[in-house]
Amino acid sequence: MKKILALVTAVILTAGTFVGCSSGNKKTEESKNLNSLERVKKDGVLTMGLNDTYPPMEFRDENHNLVGFDIDLGQEIGKKLGVKVEVKTNDWKGIILSLKSKKFDMILSTMSITDKRKEEIDFSKPYIVGGQRIVVKKGNNTIKDVKDLKGKVIGCQLGSTGEMSASKIEGIKELKKYDGVTEAFNDLSVGRIDAVIADGQVGGYYLKKRGGDLILLDAKLTDEPVGIGFRKEDKELREAIDKALDELKQEGTLSKLSQKWFGEDVYK
Repeated sequence: MKKILALVTAVILTAGTFVGCSSGNKKTEESKNLNSLERVKKDGVLTMGLNDTYPPMEFRDENHNLVGFDIDLGQEIGKKLGVKVEVKTNDWKGIILSLKSKKFDMILSTMSITDKRKEEIDFSKPYIVGGQRIVVKKGNNTIKDVKDLKGKVIGCQLGSTGEMSASKIEGIKELKKYDGVTEAFNDLSVGRIDAVIADGQVGGYYLKKRGGDLILLDAKLTDEPVGIGFRKEDKELREAIDKALDELKQEGTLSKLSQKWFGEDVYK
């Protein structure tokens, strides 16, 4: 009798295992058949990757909360798609690799659209136009333009378009590369470097917060359209977010975010 009961129990457990595996495999197959937009809507979550050292676009406030223009923009995009937005921070130098390995659905982190990056990923339409500027210490009258950087020690953020622009400047003494642009500003403030190459909007915001020890020069090195990065196969998600960006601009939401973070409407 015990042997019969044991045999019946084993059969039931085995059958249950097969049913469980079958159900799990079915869900996996269903997920595989969904395109990027369908998958995000089914899960109810859109994940965005960013590097949190780029004020006013994405940074930590005094309470260590993640804030900034891109954070607010991500939330507005989530509302348009009808999903929650989850933020995942990442080292800037490895952010494209993390996107391609599916750590998150998109990069929303003030990423300039370049031909080199377009070889690896796709971009949304530009949602803002940035550009590299020169930051110097207040009272330094020896640097007024790009040509004055000859023989100087320059700082920039590693892996950024600021690094790309700085590396093209002829005759500089040394180019120091930092994980975060705030570290470069700190070194500039104490005299370890002579100037920083950074995005103008980022530089302008950060300098206001510092109390006036650094200044942003008028000279502009580049004009850089900024977009949201996607895996090349995620066409449907990219198109849906392009549509959301159009609507947010038409409704005036982007202008409101610009006023909030930059103190002006850059969309006029």
